[in-house]
Amino acid sequence: MEADDRTADETEAAPVWTRRREGARRVLVIACGALAREILALRDGPLGAFDVTCLPAQLHNRPERIAEAVRGKIRAHRAAYDEILCLYGDCGTSGALDRVLEEESVARIAGPHCYAFFAGEPAFEAMMAEEPGTFFLTDFLARHFDRLVIEGLGLDRFPQLRDDYFGHYRRLIYLAQTDDAVLTGKAEAAAQRLGLAFERRFTGLYGLARFFEQQETAPWPV
Repeated sequence: MEADDRTADETEAAPVWTRRREGARRVLVIACGALAREILALRDGPLGAFDVTCLPAQLHNRPERIAEAVRGKIRAHRAAYDEILCLYGDCGTSGALDRVLEEESVARIAGPHCYAFFAGEPAFEAMMAEEPGTFFLTDFLARHFDRLVIEGLGLDRFPQLRDDYFGHYRRLIYLAQTDDAVLTGKAEAAAQRLGLAFERRFTGLYGLARFFEQQETAPWPV
């Protein structure tokens, strides 16, 4: 079933968004719902010859389920596509996702999590070396901060838990994919709420775009 881009809830499972134009290959991108908007933005640009389907972003709370959920998506759609790509980090699966993808012959974007492939792994590692006590937000997390962080961790009901969760953090870095003043305001408010210093670093979509560009020239899977 095709989805309306404007009505998708990024935190829930999504049906397939179909490509805007035809390409040489029929390609499906299986992704985390936290990346849905960013991937769809690229699909609407020059790299847009692919379909997209997402798993719920809330699976991050149960990372042991991610690998088999991705396998299920691959097997459900394999017959309809020439190639399937995966837009997930390891995301706490302890290598299980990569083992599944190797078994299913599906390529994954490099990096342990979305912070690394948005910022670039060298830049991310430099930020962590500079200040290990860094909490990160992306556009998705800034947009859904209250639901996923405040309510998800129970801080709306038990604010005293703030020090248990964030007592060792010193700063919040907002890795911005877009120049959006509203999201920047939300991210800064999140930092204030957690009692952390605030920084904003613009990443754009380069990390995702580079992965797609590499796949454009990659040999077809055998």
